[in-house]
Amino acid sequence: MPSTRLSKGAFLPDEVTFLGRVLEVSAGADETAEQRERRAARIIANYIAGITDERELAELSRRPLGR
Repeated sequence: MPSTRLSKGAFLPDEVTFLGRVLEVSAGADETAEQRERRAARIIANYIAGITDERELAELSRRPLGR
């Protein structure tokens, strides 16, 4: 799914749905709200960087930064 922005910093509704799905499938057990926010930020950053494969985004979001 290529990123097509409405404007800088805004996502289309289908992109929001996609990113939300990645967030849900990559959730860890007993995750805190802070951990979930960090994971969401990694998902968004990787998506903006051009990674659009759902499984790859989910996998990368579980890894610590810098690895």
